[in-house]
Amino acid sequence: MGSPSVSTHRGLVHLQGLLLVVSLLNFWSPPTTAQLAIVSTNVAEGKNVRLRLRNVPPNYTGFVWYRGDGAKKQQAIASFLINLRMFINEAAYTGRENVVYDGSLLINKVTMKDAGVYTVVVNLPGSKKEIGFGRLNVYQPVRKPTLLVSDPIVTENKDAVVLTCDTNAVSTQWLFNGMNLQLSERRKLSQDRRSLTIDPVQREDAGNYQCKASNPISSAESWVLRLHVQHE
Repeated sequence: MGSPSVSTHRGLVHLQGLLLVVSLLNFWSPPTTAQLAIVSTNVAEGKNVRLRLRNVPPNYTGFVWYRGDGAKKQQAIASFLINLRMFINEAAYTGRENVVYDGSLLINKVTMKDAGVYTVVVNLPGSKKEIGFGRLNVYQPVRKPTLLVSDPIVTENKDAVVLTCDTNAVSTQWLFNGMNLQLSERRKLSQDRRSLTIDPVQREDAGNYQCKASNPISSAESWVLRLHVQHE
């Protein structure tokens, strides 16, 4: 008579285990749809740009674009109602924006003030909405950098020299005789990579130096600066 009790207990254990597995599967199951988002974009100041959307839900009925990372009324740029084919200027509209049929936002003659986070709200049937975010990065074209040197003629194993790259770019690369400069205990860059210190200078440091400045939309190289190393 003890056997049925044991069997029932084991069945209960198996059932609890099955429910736990189902619960975990439900918890870890991936979302059925991908997240709506604005494609983050880089653009040069003064150019036209198109902020595109990805993972737009089907059957959308309209779009509303905002400056910043929230759907605040005073930051609304423009709305587009699909069924009415109606474009509505909102509070933050500057006269340079336009929402097109696929929901993307066109901005003409971009300024530095246009840079930042944007928000889009997609209207769906049944008063449902989805929201997405993305960033617009605006850069000035890189001007030709100027390479400066503390002393163009130095003495081996005696002097130190500092080369400085004067640029408005966000990234700086150093070249030596047309190749990427190899750093060492004697050749060190500053934290912003705009200054190169060689201490002490040795004869193999003599040669042509350049700095290459760049940002995501352009790049430029300095004129060649020749360093002369004298021997004692």
